[in-house]
Amino acid sequence: MARQPVFSIDKIGEAPPQPLPAGDRPLAGVKVLDFTRVIAGPVCGRTLAAHGADVLNISAAHLPQMEALVIDTNRGKLSAQIDLREAADRDRLAGLLRDADIFIQGYRPGAIAQYGFGAADAARIRPGIVCVSLCAYGYEGPWANRRGFDSLVQNANGMNVAEAEAGGDDTPKPLPCQALDHATGYLMAFGAITALKRRATDGGSWHVCCSLAQSGHWLRNLGRVEGGLGAPDPRFDDVRDRLEEGPSGFGRLTSVRHSAELSETPARWVRPSMPPGSHAAEWPK
Repeated sequence: MARQPVFSIDKIGEAPPQPLPAGDRPLAGVKVLDFTRVIAGPVCGRTLAAHGADVLNISAAHLPQMEALVIDTNRGKLSAQIDLREAADRDRLAGLLRDADIFIQGYRPGAIAQYGFGAADAARIRPGIVCVSLCAYGYEGPWANRRGFDSLVQNANGMNVAEAEAGGDDTPKPLPCQALDHATGYLMAFGAITALKRRATDGGSWHVCCSLAQSGHWLRNLGRVEGGLGAPDPRFDDVRDRLEEGPSGFGRLTSVRHSAELSETPARWVRPSMPPGSHAAEWPK
């Protein structure tokens, strides 16, 4: 990890410059295929939706979901289902990709490519695409192709040991939140927006690569707050001004609003969180 950047942005194909469409929000008119699950990738899609992108989350009926995470990360998105094991669904995904601006995928390296939707495939199908890839352990070294998730990476990079030492404990102690997941999701969104800007001025297809391990290495190097574990847990009333309430496909939802504060184009979600498969696999008209 020490040899790798926090994330990378590489040009992977040629295409003419494509300025962003006119609109009253930063990402108005931008179409995002969100092929992710759990936390990090979905946070990326949710962030792009908060700034006005049309985000279409794609899941599959046979894959397990954690409903509490779906409720949170599906805010602002359309939610459809596609099964890449079926030829007709692969054709459907290719059709969606031809009209997309950003393609986010969060499965282990090679999992999507085996169905013909790796970054190079996406750039061939849709010249000018911005691909954003997420993996667990980075893109170099003997663990590059391993499956993984936040808690495992915390163990591998020593964060759990550091937490134990800070708390005076002799057994590994997890972070109080999935910090690698959330940090990586925001870095993915930042990389995607940066690549969109490059596409608008320089043209080309672009590939943004992030990993939980790269984010974890960066976070560890930020250092520790002395006595941080002594801080009290916030109470509901302490964060009430950070919350918003509204309808969803799961009932009335109280949730943490987007953290960005922009004076002219406030971040917000115009679509409520909905269960997987609530929408057709098509772009809004």
